[in-house]
Order: sequence, then C-alpha cells, then structure tokens
Amino acid sequence: MAGSRPSRANPILTGPDRAAARAALRATGLSGRELAQPMIGVAHSWIGTMPCNLNHRVLAEAAMHGVRSAEATPLEINTIAISDVITMGTVGMRTSLVSREVIADSIELVGRGHALDGLVTLVGCDKTIPAAAMAHVRLDIPGVIVYSGTTLPGRFRGEDVTVQDVFEGVGRHAAGELDDAGLAELERSACPGAGACGGHYTANTMAMAMEFLGLSPFGSMDPPTGDPRKSDACRDAGVLAARLVEDGLAPSAILSKDSFRNAITACAATGGSSNLVLHLLAIAAESGIPLDINEFDAISSRTPLVADLRPSGRYTAVDLDIAGGTRLVGRRLLEAGLLAGDALTVTGRSLADEVAEAAERPGQQVIAPAGAPFAPSSGLVVLRGNLAPEGSVLKTTGTGTRRLTGPAVVFDSEELAMSAVQSGAITEGDVVVIRYEGPRGGPGMREMLGVTAALVGRGLGPSVGLVTDGRFSGATLGLMVGHVAPEAADGGPLAALRDGDLVTIDLDGRVVDVDLSPVELSQRLKEWEAPPSRCPAGVMAKYRDTVSSAALGAITTRPRSHGRTEQP
Repeated sequence: MAGSRPSRANPILTGPDRAAARAALRATGLSGRELAQPMIGVAHSWIGTMPCNLNHRVLAEAAMHGVRSAEATPLEINTIAISDVITMGTVGMRTSLVSREVIADSIELVGRGHALDGLVTLVGCDKTIPAAAMAHVRLDIPGVIVYSGTTLPGRFRGEDVTVQDVFEGVGRHAAGELDDAGLAELERSACPGAGACGGHYTANTMAMAMEFLGLSPFGSMDPPTGDPRKSDACRDAGVLAARLVEDGLAPSAILSKDSFRNAITACAATGGSSNLVLHLLAIAAESGIPLDINEFDAISSRTPLVADLRPSGRYTAVDLDIAGGTRLVGRRLLEAGLLAGDALTVTGRSLADEVAEAAERPGQQVIAPAGAPFAPSSGLVVLRGNLAPEGSVLKTTGTGTRRLTGPAVVFDSEELAMSAVQSGAITEGDVVVIRYEGPRGGPGMREMLGVTAALVGRGLGPSVGLVTDGRFSGATLGLMVGHVAPEAADGGPLAALRDGDLVTIDLDGRVVDVDLSPVELSQRLKEWEAPPSRCPAGVMAKYRDTVSSAALGAITTRPRSHGRTEQP
C-alpha cells in the first residue's frame, strides 16, 4: 500500500554510500524491507514527572502498530513536557511556555534530520498540543496529531472535582473555610489517574482546536484515558498517516483562514481557555496565515455559548464525550451557520462531512442548540486602552462583573501578589496588578492560577480585578485581564503604575485604562528603569532574547509564507 510511494527518506538510506546509515538502523531492529518503506515518526511526550502524558508509551505502541499494518515503518520519538499544575506559583512555571518552543523545535529537528516521510504526534499536557501543531506546520509533511486524553474527574464529598477545585481549596483553606483534613482529602481525590486536567482548561481546549483546525481526526479527542477507544484512535492515526504519505496531504493543504476561524469559534462556543489566543497566533505565524488578535474578539462576540463546561459551567470533558463529543459541538455550530463546513480535515473529508456523523445522547444537558444557548455570546474579549495599546485578553465565561474601577495594588512578581492575597491584604474593589511576568519579563509568561484561584477561594472573585502581562490557566475565573502588551519589561504602560492609581476594566467598552493623563503616563515611563534580568544565562536567557510579544503569539521563530517548504 503506502510502500508503493517513493520514500522521502531514500536519499538517506539508498545507495552504497549510505551503508553506514542502514547499518545503524538495522541495529535498532529494522529489516531490509522496513528500510525500504516510508519512514513515519511517532512522537510523544512520555515523562514521569506528571500524570498528563503517562499513557503515551502505551498509545505510541498502538500508533506504531497502525503504521506497520499499513506497510510503513514507525520510528519512535520521545520529547519533553513541563507540568503547569506542578510548577504553578513557582519559578518553575517560567519554563512552561518555553517548553512549547523546545518541544516544537525537537520534533522538527528529528523530522528534518531523519528526513521523515510522515508523522504521528501524541499530545497530552497543555504545551505539547500547540507545539506539535507548530512542528507539523514547519515540517509540512503528512501527519496526524492525536490527543492522549483527559483524566476522569475525582470525587470529593459527593461531587465531581478537578484540579481546579484544589487550587480554589487552597484559597478556602487560607480563609478558614476548609480545614487541614478537608484540604488533604481534596488533594487525594482530585486527580484519580493518568490524563490531562479534566475541565475545559487549556489541554482540552487545544485538543478541540486541533480537530477544528483539521490536524486531528474528529472524535479522537473525546475518549478519556483508559478508554479502549483511545488506543483505537491512535492505531487508526498510524494507518491514516501512512495513507496521507501515499496521498501527499500535508498541513499546508489543510490549514486555511477558515480553519483558524473554525477553531476559534468552537473553542469560544465551549468556554475554552484564553491560552487559545497565544497558541493559535503562534500556529498561524508558523503557517504563514494572517491572524490578528482582534479576530478572537470579533468571532467570540457573535458566537453563542453552547457547552456548559468547567471552569465556568457544571460538566467535565468526560461529560462532553458522553453527550456527543466534538462532532456534536461542530454540528450545532454548523447548523447555525457559524462554521465553514467546506474546510478540509486530515481525513481528506470536509468538516461538514465529519460533524454530520455526530451522535447525541438523548437527554444530555452538556451541549445546547445554538438557538437556545447557555449565553448569547461567548469566549474571549480583547481589551485595549492606555494600559494595553497592543491588546490584552479576558475570558468572559465565568465573569459576572462587566465593569470595575478600583485602586491598583501593584506587585512586581506573582509571589508577592500571592502572599498579599493569602494574608488578606486584597479587599473588595481592588485591582491587583502583576507585572514583569510577560514573555520577556518573566521570562516565560507564567500562568497566575494560584493567585486567581486564591481570590475565588477567599470569596473575592466577583469583586476584584486583576491585570497582568502574564497569562492565565484555563481554569481561571473572574475579571482577570492577561496578555497585556506591550509588557512591562519592554517599557509598556504597566511599568508606570503605582499603588492607588485608579484602573478601569470595562468589558463592554473593550477597555483597560488607568486614570492618568497622557502627559503623566509619558513622564512616568521616561523616568522608568528596567529591572535587572531574572535569568542572565541559559535557556531562559535565550528565550528572553528571542521571544516576540504576546500579541504576536510569543514565538521565537520568524513567521513564514503559507505553504513554503524548505528543501533538503
């Protein structure tokens, strides 16, 4: 079958002068027949430091079985991952977004170095998903991305819980509303096994985005870890990758402006993570498809909220699967005219053909018709103003307050802000400002879930605001403005703020402003001095020196023209 198509790896493995290369691969157990077949990488991020990717070895075996059954040769590739949950609130969190670039770079390097014909990439925790897409786009070889699955929800005092509940439990504990025993019980209950975080947080948001972009087969996201359907999806992905090599269908033929609009629409309609903005901007830049931060706002404002998912809703990703999964979400949105149904997917079929196969569970309450949504608009708001001339991002789901003006309480790091929240120094009406946490200032643009969850846990979620050049977890709730650009480390307006300055967050006006005259703001910035770098050497310094603004996706590579493929 696939072996009938000339392999792109032949220049590396064919001819007398390539005998040493063949000898080395024979040492891995490959036969002469296998050396003559298309070479398909099976990349994954198995790592023992987190639960998110613990099933990758097993799923990689399933994918490799699929590749072999299609008369192609699998080559296993292992790369890294960083856990946001485990590093949250520590200096280790600075490495998380950096890992997106490292994962993408490492997969790309192996693909280029070994002249792979095709690629299957298994993804799990947050950054592995956009990283895989970036690598696939750079290589522009036939390939499939498969999500390794969400974990099952835990049970705590008769209720489903996720890791979000633990972060909020820390705030409740500090407020005296949850005792030591209760917090310990919650800690033991929230994460029952392998898999990514169980709400519609960043991992599940990005897994959904991959399907609506067309890079993952529809329905492959849905099964949780441990479900036999997940192994089937990985095996099928191996078969599909071999077919794609035969057909020559690469990411540049799949991705389009409509693909990105479809992904934004689906993730907004389900209350997805604000990290979607950062990651889709990065993937679009790698693919050469123009995508502006304002499009997230425009699409969200016309897209109804059709899913009742955590963190703002009642249900987990497992419930979404049971209700009908991503295909049902797609069918609802397509029926409302909100998706481009003719967009191509990795199966070679259109999005409309894929979502037509949706099967809805009778009586389900997770996914609503677009004509009777949970809210008339959804998702992500882009705020500008004199604090964010290049833009900032706020997720509206889970936000009750539409406008807040309050005194700034300014912190130059997440740790200082967290200490203030836990000590009770933040009160109703305050606007917490956390600066020097952007891509360059951190460096690494940490997530602020520890702080935001502590505010919610202390009962302050609806009554305070937060503004930062850092970012947020998909589990964040409240009037929380992130991705402020330009960032403070670049001399952005956040650098000029002082305690007591009146800051306004206005969702309807799309504004985040400080009550200072242009003259006063300009004068303060003239007097500003950049703080010393937190990371003078190593990978973090390299990242700091190469990363772009969050408004451009915080990428470290140059955007390229759509469809341009580097020749060997």
